[in-house]
Amino acid sequence: MKKIYIVGLATLSLAACKPNLEPASPSKGDADFTTYVSVGNSLTAGYADGTLYRSGQQSSYPSMLAAQFKLVGGGEFKQPLLPGEAGYPGLKRVLGYSTGCDGVTALGPVLYSGTLDTTGSSANIAAGGPYNNVGVPGIRCIDYTTAGYALFNPYAARFFTSPFEKAVTQATKINATFFSMWLGANDVLGYATSGGNGAVSGTGQSDISPLATFTSVYNSVVDSMTARGAKGVLINIPDVTSIPYFTTIPAKGLVLRQGQADSLSAAYAPLGITFTAGANYFIIQDAAAPGGMRKIHDGEYIILTTPSDSLKCAGWGSRKPIPKNYVLSADEVTNVKDATAAFNNVIAAAGAAHNLPVVDMNAYLKTISSGTIFNGVTFNATFVSGGAFSLDGVHLTPRGYALAANYILLTINNKYHSTIPMVDVNKYSGVRFP
Repeated sequence: MKKIYIVGLATLSLAACKPNLEPASPSKGDADFTTYVSVGNSLTAGYADGTLYRSGQQSSYPSMLAAQFKLVGGGEFKQPLLPGEAGYPGLKRVLGYSTGCDGVTALGPVLYSGTLDTTGSSANIAAGGPYNNVGVPGIRCIDYTTAGYALFNPYAARFFTSPFEKAVTQATKINATFFSMWLGANDVLGYATSGGNGAVSGTGQSDISPLATFTSVYNSVVDSMTARGAKGVLINIPDVTSIPYFTTIPAKGLVLRQGQADSLSAAYAPLGITFTAGANYFIIQDAAAPGGMRKIHDGEYIILTTPSDSLKCAGWGSRKPIPKNYVLSADEVTNVKDATAAFNNVIAAAGAAHNLPVVDMNAYLKTISSGTIFNGVTFNATFVSGGAFSLDGVHLTPRGYALAANYILLTINNKYHSTIPMVDVNKYSGVRFP
């Protein structure tokens, strides 16, 4: 078969808007920001571009919040910084040129060419703590009270005092006067990124966490963080199906000429599947469908890590179905959305029980998907060009984290009658072009 083209990405649009960056007189309101601790996972740690590296940590949203808190009496904010920029535990992704199987050279994500500093990155730095940013890439809510978690997570092992220590113990080493808590995304993300290959209620990395366990652990962590009278803010779980990891490859991305459409229609005639010239839905695996394959439907997703050369040259999605582990089907999407809603209900209830505000990051990141404006620049969830999401399609760029920080600050100011200034989003970088 001759070459089949994949539908490309949308371009970045610009608009004008004048933000109100500085309130007249910064004040702390009803909260005490003297000692701030941030609880969470990779999003809290500053993870971006598929890994963790020093400048990413320095551009984490908790670091931005801490800088703004200093304007109203906030103190030192220590992070377990990595020694370099290559990435840990794997190399980061950067934009670079590569040539595909079709002989076309294009700009896209490639692995950083630097050397991985595994010795310096893996060294235990607990003696430099305790740390204010205790975000751990990969950690789920249900892991947060598990003794020995650092035995399985090399980043946690870097700054936990003991590999047998619980994450919640690390979070309470500092007597925080104020905390933020963004936990729970990984309790559903592993299931989604595996193409729904895990269990709907289980404890494996590709499973959706059991609701009862999630509820018990989440409430226990909030109890621990507020036990000494600290105030804080809870952040709920985004709808992962709205991020570039799931939205970049379009369901109707198989572009055919008339001859190609005729050939495929003849080949799939026994299954009643037809094709037309122009954009067509990809063919995916489905054990319940005739012949074990069918066209993908709107509202189902092909994940970002689907090998592009397999789509271009190996006939995936056309002559042969895209394997199931690269597709999130309608039933699996429902599982993800139901679990996200249930976990967010737990977070909302915990906020109400402890008189803590809840940042609706689920709703806010959906607004980024359709486009949000800061100081004349539009940010959206378009992969690479949108500015908000990094090159792994899941985590934010520094600019994206700044947008999140501002939304958190708005919630804090509203609840605690504070007037903490907003972060200047445009002083941070988006995806860096070569």
